[in-house]
Amino acid sequence: MRPAIIVHGGAGRLRGEDVGRRLEVLREAADKGYEIMARGGSALDAVVEAVVVLEDSGLFNAGLGSALTFDGVAELDAGVMDGEGLIGAVAAVRRVKNPVVLARRVAELTDHVLLVGEGAERLARILGLEVPEEVLVTREKLERLRELKARWARGEDYTWLAKLRKLAEEHPGYFGTVGAAAVDREGRVAAATSTGGYWLKLRGRVGDTPIPGAGFYALRGVGACSATGIGEYIIRFSLCRAVCELMAKGLPAEQAAREAISRMSAELGEGLAGVVAVDANGGVGYAFNTEAMTVAYRAAGMERAAALAPRKADQRATA
Repeated sequence: MRPAIIVHGGAGRLRGEDVGRRLEVLREAADKGYEIMARGGSALDAVVEAVVVLEDSGLFNAGLGSALTFDGVAELDAGVMDGEGLIGAVAAVRRVKNPVVLARRVAELTDHVLLVGEGAERLARILGLEVPEEVLVTREKLERLRELKARWARGEDYTWLAKLRKLAEEHPGYFGTVGAAAVDREGRVAAATSTGGYWLKLRGRVGDTPIPGAGFYALRGVGACSATGIGEYIIRFSLCRAVCELMAKGLPAEQAAREAISRMSAELGEGLAGVVAVDANGGVGYAFNTEAMTVAYRAAGMERAAALAPRKADQRATA
């Protein structure tokens, strides 16, 4: 078997001033994951370490770069899964800069699949994974939150949060989730996803990222995938499971990703999600129905990962 890995930095709108830096870090993450597998490490090792690189960069809506809730706290989610039966996730953790590592510990050290809030943070404290809350809630983020709330109140941004607007009246993004999917030399597959949710979400909101089959999924002998976008819609469609089921029917990763996104668009609409996938044969693929997406991948024969920021028009042109 030949190893392969693909990572993403979110699907949504691209902010031009830091796209180059984002692609550089995505390439770094893919290279790190690939090199782990080239040295004999597992696909699970690869996807977790790749996501840690992205969480630590502060450039994406995960880890250090996580968005804040409507009332100004950081609540992070993550999930990991491999095709060998290991699965773990955490949600709404506030003092953990690498929730993907905590999700792996949930899978390896407990009999549970998903831990949330205070319980997950207690495990993080025991394992030495806790950080001060101010590491994740910075002055810069609080200032951006104030600006976004003002734009939202004027109807200039986050207009899709219509119910929240009504709630706020009655009771006085950018999507940068990160993730990875990989297959190693032994044919083992794994996926990992991490996020800070989205700006202006209510405290306690949990999206697709820690939900198996929605934000991440891996199927032995078939493949793995990681999703990004508006979690409420990804959950409704079970996007990652849909991709894996298409790969199980014989579609390669690229075709399965495109078909799943096409079906999601037909059922729920455009501008909602993106997904990356790897199949058991070492093929990689991605698809999205948002304005753009950032991805990086590396497979056998490549000396370094390729990183790109395709836009929706580019995707249609190559379909």
